[in-house]
Amino acid sequence: MELFLELEIVYIVIGIFIMIVTAIVTTRDFVPKGAFKKGMSIVGAFVAILIFAHYSVTTSRMQEVKDLFNKGETIICENKMRRTVSRSVLLSQELGWRIEDHLFKNPDYERDFHTSRCLGWMGSEPQLEQEKNDRFKLTPEDK
Repeated sequence: MELFLELEIVYIVIGIFIMIVTAIVTTRDFVPKGAFKKGMSIVGAFVAILIFAHYSVTTSRMQEVKDLFNKGETIICENKMRRTVSRSVLLSQELGWRIEDHLFKNPDYERDFHTSRCLGWMGSEPQLEQEKNDRFKLTPEDK
């Protein structure tokens, strides 16, 4: 239940707002009798289905990300703190990341990443910055 509220509280609040708007609109004088029951049941069912569908998709993706990470694969996570062109961060066990509960943690990084905001990396293998710099250094023969 804790995970459900952690992931869906924003959507629950939006759903409550939609239900309030539905209640206000269906109780107006110009709306036919019985519209309140029909409107609340249809909109309520629709909101509930959407929230549970989102929860199901998100938790299955979180488990997939966790499994990929435990197999040694690279994961990409959204970094909302850094507002630059490259907002995403690549995570792997090779780079010192570990997973605790549903959070990716690294002692060298200032924040953790929740598995719900990550995907399996499908691009090329990431290079460490030092490896990239070493590859482009000129040797004495090149000069």
